[in-house]
Amino acid sequence: MAIVRFEQLEVWQAAHKLVLDIYKKTQLFPTEEKFGLISQMRRAAVSVPANIAEGFKRRGRADKGHFYNIAQASLEELRYYLILCCDLGYSAADGEMAERADNVSKMLYGLVQSLETKPYTAQ
Repeated sequence: MAIVRFEQLEVWQAAHKLVLDIYKKTQLFPTEEKFGLISQMRRAAVSVPANIAEGFKRRGRADKGHFYNIAQASLEELRYYLILCCDLGYSAADGEMAERADNVSKMLYGLVQSLETKPYTAQ
């Protein structure tokens, strides 16, 4: 069965779940971080599935890859914020959240690799 909607991509589903978890996690942060770390974390997290969705409908391999690469970069930014939160004492070291981010990272890498190795057919 062909994938016809971005919501069918497992990597998008995992990234979306990570966004929901980030929103829950940041609700517990100090209010003075509302326009700082909370905003930055949420923006970076949302960027991941949003760029996967945008890349999904792009036609050329290079165009798709560009958006998937932006998703990868946003995910790395988010991983830094998770480290910072721990160091600032806003949350304990969250191995589960880091593991989810690692899983999304691996899936994104696979998606990018598939553009380079499989015969290409536009969606």
